[in-house]
Amino acid sequence: MSAGASTRVAAPAGPGRPGASGSGLARTVLPPVLLGVAAILLWQGVVTVLAIKPFILPGPFAIGEQFITNLQNVVGGSVVTGRNALIGLVLGAIVGVLLAILSALVGIFDEMAAPIVAAVAVVPIVALAPVLYTMFGANAETARQLVAALAVFVPVYFNTLKGLRMVRPVHRDLMRSYAASSWQATKTVTLPTAVPFVFTGLRIASSLAVISALIAEYFGGPVGGLGKSITSAASSSNYGLAWAYVLGSIILGLLFYCAALGLEKLVSRRAPTA
Repeated sequence: MSAGASTRVAAPAGPGRPGASGSGLARTVLPPVLLGVAAILLWQGVVTVLAIKPFILPGPFAIGEQFITNLQNVVGGSVVTGRNALIGLVLGAIVGVLLAILSALVGIFDEMAAPIVAAVAVVPIVALAPVLYTMFGANAETARQLVAALAVFVPVYFNTLKGLRMVRPVHRDLMRSYAASSWQATKTVTLPTAVPFVFTGLRIASSLAVISALIAEYFGGPVGGLGKSITSAASSSNYGLAWAYVLGSIILGLLFYCAALGLEKLVSRRAPTA
């Protein structure tokens, strides 16, 4: 064997190589998929063997059949609930970030806002939704959007405020030694430190927005949305269809969460590195 041939050793797939990325993706995606399939088969087996009645727990195959048969209705309800959740998510996130910045800059405002935000965090949706329907009308989607915004506001506010306070004193002193202005210090040190915390709040809030909009639909408002559809199907004893709408809600919540996670990855990829 020649010297050149003896040195031709296959290099292990590094992080930047196609093989490594493909195997990494498989390790990330394959285990939860296999676990999900196993859980579905176990669920179906338990329902079949124990002859569990549909009104107690329908089988996943029956739910899937109803989901496919009524796909258009599920998508229509998801659009209504998703629109309300998205409006609430954007509104609650903007208000949460702005008030967190104000609390970080003005101590007296932080002291006044702390008990108010704590009170908002424990407001029950089941009590708030009917009141908002009375205020804005039973034919408007405003109440559902405000309920979602309220649920989003709390985690975004607290996580953003924590991020704004995580800057180390040594970094602040370093910026002062460079005679940096307040805006330069904020842009260079404070905001890059706070961004991961903001997106942590958004990831939590993305699912809460869907859940809150869904729950608000149970207590009135226009006909439409997954919450109303679940209630109607359950009241007519069509439990497979009700669970099909629940499946649609789960998918909608996952889409919101994945969108927030994707936005975080995009922003962190484009952010300048030290």
